[in-house]
Amino acid sequence: MSHSAGPATPRGLAAELRDAVTPRTTLLVIGALALQLLFIASYVGALHDPKPHHVPFGVAVPGAAGQSEELAARLDGLDGDPLDARTVADEAEARHQIMERKIDGALVVDPRGTTDRLLVASGGGTVLATSLEQIITRADAAEGRQVRTVDVAPAGDDDFNGLSSFYLVVGWCVGGYLTASLLAISAGTRPANGRRAVIRLATMALYAIAGGLGGAVVVGPVLGALPGSLWGLWGLGALVVFSVGALTLALEAATGVVGIGLAVLIVVVGGNPSAGGAFPLPMLPPFWEAIGPALQPGAGTWAARSIAYFDGRALTGSLLVLAAWAAGGILVTLAASLYRGDRERSRGLPPQ
Repeated sequence: MSHSAGPATPRGLAAELRDAVTPRTTLLVIGALALQLLFIASYVGALHDPKPHHVPFGVAVPGAAGQSEELAARLDGLDGDPLDARTVADEAEARHQIMERKIDGALVVDPRGTTDRLLVASGGGTVLATSLEQIITRADAAEGRQVRTVDVAPAGDDDFNGLSSFYLVVGWCVGGYLTASLLAISAGTRPANGRRAVIRLATMALYAIAGGLGGAVVVGPVLGALPGSLWGLWGLGALVVFSVGALTLALEAATGVVGIGLAVLIVVVGGNPSAGGAFPLPMLPPFWEAIGPALQPGAGTWAARSIAYFDGRALTGSLLVLAAWAAGGILVTLAASLYRGDRERSRGLPPQ
């Protein structure tokens, strides 16, 4: 004979609620809410009002060094401080510094005529190149002069707004922390011992090699979105994926499941809006401009653009940043796992 359940009492509901929503779950939900709000604040804070400020910019008046210095001082004093102007010897030097990514543009004045040459590099960000054209056109018009723009490192025809490098790196980053998270979910967030940690890191390295190659092939031979060395992009992709994966494994080894959220905080919340993707670094607010090059999305985007459009120049700093994240991730993962294994052995627990 069946009995129907009686009406739930307030005390019974409270007990069921405590059972369904544990204190640990509550803390994780609060953490998710904080991460959501930080995501909104970071993206909107970085991208809601882009404008150039202190853009490294060259000025040359061939054969008239004094005029170069005077013009540089005048451009340096424009309202809003959009330019960080400095003199260069001539157009050849200006082109060299742009290709070395030391400056983002240059104005080469013709002292015998009324039309000057503005050198830009849309491969480093088409929005910035367009902004420089607008700034210099207004400044020259005020002096009764005209400007002809020359793009010395143009973005590809199939690379809309120069964004393909950024999207490629974002994809690599997603692969890194997603794979590290899956390794944690399938076999526990904290490796039981150093041997397990080495296995996870080795698995992450193999995935990084495959993921780096896959991304480079998709944006290069398949879609034709990025020029440049396939081998260079492959190597960069492997390093980006592994650095993000190693960071995630390290945070998981140190903090458990919370480490996944911390990895998202660093890479997605902090790294993506400050990467210089949609808007190059000189167009971001100071905080995001400062942290961008030190995080994987920013370092990866800079390096991918260097490989695609600047003949692989100015790579050292970005590669060192990515290598540092990778090395730090390896060390923390191994240290935390060895510590856990030693602690369990001291408690007399069998090795897992």
